[in-house]
Amino acid sequence: MINRKTFAVLFLVLAQAALSSAQERTCKAKLADLPNAPELSGFRLGMTPDQVKARVPQVKFGHANEFGVSKTSINPDFDPRIDKTNFTDVRTVSLDFLDGQLTSLWIGYEGTFKWKTAEEFVKGVSHDLALPDEWTTRGRNQLLTCGDFQLSVSTIAGGPSLRIVDLQAEETIAARRQAKEDEVEATPAADEAVPVVGDTRKKVYYQKDCEALKTIPEKSRIAFDSDKEAEKAGFKRAESCQ
Repeated sequence: MINRKTFAVLFLVLAQAALSSAQERTCKAKLADLPNAPELSGFRLGMTPDQVKARVPQVKFGHANEFGVSKTSINPDFDPRIDKTNFTDVRTVSLDFLDGQLTSLWIGYEGTFKWKTAEEFVKGVSHDLALPDEWTTRGRNQLLTCGDFQLSVSTIAGGPSLRIVDLQAEETIAARRQAKEDEVEATPAADEAVPVVGDTRKKVYYQKDCEALKTIPEKSRIAFDSDKEAEKAGFKRAESCQ
């Protein structure tokens, strides 16, 4: 089983590899170059929550997690409050934000969408977004990696779906997860309580491996679970053990 640290490292490596591979492709398009194609339903990566809410007033946002990521979704097909004329044949929209900017957009379409299959969708969206036909197959997904983003097309529940993700944002998230893993691993070693022994005559305490401790009579010794506990009791670290 892959542990969390290994997963974070693997995720970071894959994100960096995807970003690096984009430099070798002829698709040099950047997020800023993408036109407002109707298939994106008025969304663009880089939008703020306020801009999304202006588009869909019913949307609700959760709190960002410790990595700065927040997620939300809307369901035009199920929510009667949403104006469906703005979301023709759209079932669900999932939105991921990093530090208050939209960095991942997933749109699931109904089976009635104009492009029925993933192959038809790939051709159509490539044309509408002015992108080259350099898609690759990975499992059930069709992928296109460009300058700073990646597109993924697949078929879910009888309808096509599109995901567009900011690769640099993915790399940032992976790096933050890795930093957190490193911090968690380092914290127990730094905070590990080490038992100490106090000298009730001088009100000082010694580490158990301190040579000077051998000179303290047993009747004058008092055990503490940590140096912090000893200091709370009014003891100070023995100079000979520093």
